[in-house]
Amino acid sequence: MSNVKVSKEELLKKANKPAEDAMVLHPFYKGKVEVTPKCCIRNIDDFAIWYTPGVAAVCKDIHKNPAQVYEHTNKGNMVAVVSDGTRVLGLGDIGPEAGLPVMEGKGLIFKYLGGVDAFPICLNTKDPAEIIKTVQYLAPSFGGINLEDIAQPKCFDILDELRRTMTIPVWHDDQQGTATVCLAGLINALKIVKKNIKDVKIVLFGAGAANIRIGTLYMHYGAKPENLIYVDSKGTLHKGRTDLQNHREKWHMCQITNGRQVVGKLEDALKGADVLSAASTPGPDIIKKEWVATMAKDAICFLTANPIPEMWPWDAKEAGAKVVGTGRSDFPNQVNNSLGFPGIFRGALDVQARTITDEMCVAAAEALAGYVVKTGKMSEDYLLPHMDEPEVYIDEAVAVGLKAIEQGLARKKLTEAELRASAEFFIKRAIKDVDVRQKNGIVKLP
Repeated sequence: MSNVKVSKEELLKKANKPAEDAMVLHPFYKGKVEVTPKCCIRNIDDFAIWYTPGVAAVCKDIHKNPAQVYEHTNKGNMVAVVSDGTRVLGLGDIGPEAGLPVMEGKGLIFKYLGGVDAFPICLNTKDPAEIIKTVQYLAPSFGGINLEDIAQPKCFDILDELRRTMTIPVWHDDQQGTATVCLAGLINALKIVKKNIKDVKIVLFGAGAANIRIGTLYMHYGAKPENLIYVDSKGTLHKGRTDLQNHREKWHMCQITNGRQVVGKLEDALKGADVLSAASTPGPDIIKKEWVATMAKDAICFLTANPIPEMWPWDAKEAGAKVVGTGRSDFPNQVNNSLGFPGIFRGALDVQARTITDEMCVAAAEALAGYVVKTGKMSEDYLLPHMDEPEVYIDEAVAVGLKAIEQGLARKKLTEAELRASAEFFIKRAIKDVDVRQKNGIVKLP
């Protein structure tokens, strides 16, 4: 970022390039994921094994012992990516069809980075009860459920009810995934600025599903509730915000955070803050440079709105921030849930976990942070692993699997070596599969 002042035009051009390319390449491929066979087909006679009459023996075995479904089918490696399209990226309620490209993209990342087969399911209902019931109906076909881009506050109730009633992992990536990666980023950012999570003052700009969960995980890891200040569209969250009494999660944060009872807007909350964790309205220039300039020395700024961060990272640096991350892969320090969900689900699926707990999320965050430390290259611009470092997803999967076993939530108990071997097999196979298909022209290059 040393040449920021002379290269803003180029940085903006680079920032706009993915959207331009997306409009060309999506219609070129007509989508991003498809179903391909994983079994051998030596000749047409093999269909007697995979379908009738041979498959009847397999059906009877599962009927006799339902747990065998994990041995005979792909259930244990299949995740449903479920959305109603009510809060897609930073675009809002654009509907299930318009949300489908995002869910397909999720499936692509699940497969390539985690070796997980994920199928997009966009629902033509906004009714929480119908969404809950539909996901429950889908459960026999899937080893896990990834809820995505569902508006708050209903996303909280949907997640809670499905976690309570289902025996496969149900996870809301906008809550748990984003929180996991933000925690990983904060762990390493605090090392860089030499501050302790128990002491830092943290401002959370945005009080939606993502930031509610981010703050919760920060506190779970040691941040003091009184040192957190939430800011929503109407200002800071404090005990006087009686307008939030009907919003369970926000009202809870009004009671336990903001120990100094700061009343005002974002610019008031940021004065003297050590950390800004933003998950708010897409920018740029939603957050002003002069506000960041009032933060404490060596401030940390996570600007995670998509597709454009709340402010450009170079502006945050110019305002005095020491460490800056965004949700984008084309800037340093991508604080994005793509670093979390592929490895987390890989580990959860490998041990057939019943759920994904906060402790499993912390284990994943520590694995992410630890990977960077292990490389010996941690810096202001290398806070988190990059998506092209497949080993980190393997480390993450192992950490999550071991934690699930430790918590008594795993149906299948594997050793650390067995977990690593499984994750390596699935992840490296998926990467090799894409490589082979491209080299052989099955997937044509643009």
